[in-house]
This record gives sequence, structure tokens and C-alpha cells, in this order.
Amino acid sequence: MSSSAPADRRTVARPPLARPRSCWVSGVSVALADHLGWPVAAVRWAFVGATFLGGAGVLLYLWLWALTPLRAPGATDPVDGVRRRVNVPWVLAGAGATAGIAAVALAAGGATAAGFGALAAAVALLVVAVAWEQLADEEPAAFAPLSPTAFRLACGSFLVVVALAIAFTQNIGGSGMLWLGILIATLAGAAVLVAPWGLRLWRELITERTARIKEEQRAEMAAHLHDSVLQTLALIQNRAGASSEVGRIARAQERELRDWLYADAAAATREERDLGAELRDVAAALEVDHPVHFDVVTVGEPVRSAPPELGAAAREAMLNAARHAGGEVSVYIEGAPARGQTPARADVFVRDRGPGFDLTALPEGRLGVRESIIGRMRRAGGQATVTARGTGTEIQLTIDIPSETT
Repeated sequence: MSSSAPADRRTVARPPLARPRSCWVSGVSVALADHLGWPVAAVRWAFVGATFLGGAGVLLYLWLWALTPLRAPGATDPVDGVRRRVNVPWVLAGAGATAGIAAVALAAGGATAAGFGALAAAVALLVVAVAWEQLADEEPAAFAPLSPTAFRLACGSFLVVVALAIAFTQNIGGSGMLWLGILIATLAGAAVLVAPWGLRLWRELITERTARIKEEQRAEMAAHLHDSVLQTLALIQNRAGASSEVGRIARAQERELRDWLYADAAAATREERDLGAELRDVAAALEVDHPVHFDVVTVGEPVRSAPPELGAAAREAMLNAARHAGGEVSVYIEGAPARGQTPARADVFVRDRGPGFDLTALPEGRLGVRESIIGRMRRAGGQATVTARGTGTEIQLTIDIPSETT
């Protein structure tokens, strides 16, 4: 004889234990109520009742707060953190201020033990309030009339003032317990005022030290690679020639290795890039696709604010040299600062060792040199000169740079 469960019996899956991102303080009660299927009010009263059992309710609440994950963000929830409807730091600060005022009144009235307890509560509440304000990454729930820095200064100053006020109500032979509370309150106030600044300074020091160690390791690695791999790649380029496939591969690998070694230095100066750095990037790209080797040299003042037409014309000249000449191509960039009434000037020379050409003999449809280089520079207020010889071609680009953009 066999028995089976009723057909209509179904197992109801409980929602996972996860805190909501929009809550009053932490969302622990809502998460537990949803998971157990209880009313939220019943869960909250259960925590309150368990608190009278040796503080078990508080410990359980904190344990669930620390270990319960957040729910996935909804359409109206913040992506990171929690949106609270209660400004916890200000609630804690208000309770701490009340305890501090009560401590002064009790100490003045001679209630030493009660004054010490109120002072200890004020110190704990205000320190926790500042820590919450400084370290919590959730967005604030309620309107805060003070900035985080002003809030921290107000809390620290209040603790120092309370300590001084209680000290004025005591004599030298007063209660040792109360004098201990005064000392603790003074130190806590000073810590609240100074600790965030010290923590920020310590973090900056650690960051600087880490960066220095990383730079030293990178320099040591670069020196080792320069003495071995980079010299080998340079030797391969010299033996194979600039126009050979082997030379191009070796040159590309060398540049990629150098970029990796000095990536941090390049990132630090990315915002200060000049025309020379831009044309070096262009040369690196052209060397991969064409049998050419560019030698980019910069002298004089760095050309950081050159008109875009100068860079475009220089890129076109380099592309023409790579396509029609190949081999060794020199790119010479010279920046001259402004002197008196003479504005700053930038010159770019692109020289190749190809067969050369006659500009007047080019067909009418060939507009690369006429429009992309000469016409572009003329429209920008500059000048382009093409000198073609039997042993190569030189293109000179010249343009004035206004002094306020140099």
C-alpha cells in the first residue's frame, strides 16, 4: 500500500533575504519580514523585545545589517548604496548634543556618576555620527544644513566645549571618574577635528609611496629590457633595413614595448601633448602599414596650440611620403616663441629620399598636395612650400600662432 502527497500541495518559495535600497535606516526589518512572511511591525517589535534579553535584539540587528545583501536596484532605486528617509548622522548628533548638555547639568549638580554616563554617551554618539557622515557612501536621506566638513567641525568643537564646561564646574580634588570623562571628551573632540585630515594625509602618503615603488620597479624593468630586448630589436631593424618586413615588425614591437613600459608617464602628460607627440603617433601608425621609417625631431618651443590645419597638412605630407617614397623619412618640427610684435610661429619639415616629382606635371585630378597641403595651409593663413628634387622631396609648412594660444 502506498501513499502520496495531495496533488494540490505546493511549496511556496520564500523571497530571498535581501535589504531594500530605499528604507528608513537599514532595511533589515523589511528584509526579514518579506523573507518570513510576517508584518513589518511584528518584526520591529520582536527586535525591541529581544533587546531586553541582554541586548540580543541589538546584536541580532547589527549582525543581519552586516551580512544581509542589498536587493538589485529597481527603476527608482539608487544604483550604489542605500537611500535613507532618516538622516542618521544628524539624529545621532542631536542625541549626542542632548547627552552633552545633560552631562554638563548633572556635573554641575553634583551627580558624578550620572554626569560621567551622559558624557560617555555624548562622546560615543557624536563620534559615531561623524564617522557615519565621513565614511558612509550612501547618498544622504534628508536635507543636511551643513556640509560634511562643517558638520565634523561642529561636532568636534561641541565635545571640546562640553569638556571645558564640565571642567569649570569641578575643582582639582573632584571626582576622578569625571576628570577621566573630561579627558576622554577632549581627546575625542580633537580626534574628530583632526582625524579626517590625518587620514587623508596618510592616504596621500601611501599613494605616493606606492607610486614611487611602482616607478622604481618599472625603471628597473625598463633598464633590463633596454639592455636586452630593445637593443636586439634595434639591431634587427638596422640589419634588415627600414623598408623590409622584418624591420617593420621589429619597429612595431619595439614601440609597443616602449609604450607599455612608459604608460604611466604618457598618461601623466596626455593633457600636455604637443604637435610632436601627435605626429609621432601618426608615424607609428604609418610604419605598420608602409615600408617606411620616420624620424620625428622637435626643437625649440613645444607647439601645443597649433591650428588643426597644420597637423592635418603634416599628416597628409607624411602619408604621401610613406606611400610614394618609403625608406627613411625625416619630420622636423620647430616652434619659435613670440618676440615683440612678431607672433609665435611653427614650422614643420617633411623630407623623404624618394624619386621626387614635378608639382606642375601632376594631373588636375590629383588634389592631394594642391588642396590637402598647400590649399589647406593657405586657407588657415599659413604657407606650404614643396621642393621636389631628383633625390627626394621636402615639404615645409609654416604658420603663425597667436600669442594667447601658444
